[in-house]
Amino acid sequence: MKNIVALVSGGGTNLQALIDAEKRGEIKGGKITCVISSKPDVYALERAKQNEIPSVVIPRKNYTDSKSYSEAILAELKRQNADLIVLAGFMTILDECVTREYPYKIINVHPALIPSFCGEGFYGLKVHQAALEYGVKVSGATIHFVNEKADAGAIILQGTVNVANDETPESLQKKIMENVEWKLLPKAVSLFCEDRITIRDGKAYVEDSEQ
Repeated sequence: MKNIVALVSGGGTNLQALIDAEKRGEIKGGKITCVISSKPDVYALERAKQNEIPSVVIPRKNYTDSKSYSEAILAELKRQNADLIVLAGFMTILDECVTREYPYKIINVHPALIPSFCGEGFYGLKVHQAALEYGVKVSGATIHFVNEKADAGAIILQGTVNVANDETPESLQKKIMENVEWKLLPKAVSLFCEDRITIRDGKAYVEDSEQ
């Protein structure tokens, strides 16, 4: 059984999707064993408490730079014997000391179809605003591994939604979360825990899975 550690910074809706999927038996071969938050008093910690998942708060504001903060996160991940790290609304970019230690073991959700509308500066509603300004007809979310570059890791799963003529960044965000993120993130986590993701030439291949 693989230890899944979720990193959070806010409300924890993606964390809740993982918790619900685990309760339904949809995450095979893994268990959420710890939640690490970059901020105190966020609702994601309450979600962990309600589901009896241990949590640790490592406040970003207590550290002068990304490297020292990432080193603190890394030490905690090792203490927790993390097999898989899921960035579930984690709003801090981790230094490469973490990605080097856990290659192809950190999963993130990006609310667009990578390589579109991604990279530094593209997060939250900014992503959906940019997509609508471009006039896209479909958008979606990408579940990918994390490496040292923002949103540049190997893609595991992608899903799409149609963009309505009267779409707003807020409505598109909600549509993508409900129809793509909350479904594909638990699926990707289960695929990892079942050892059904193979890396070849820097690309992720899912074995025997309907996508």
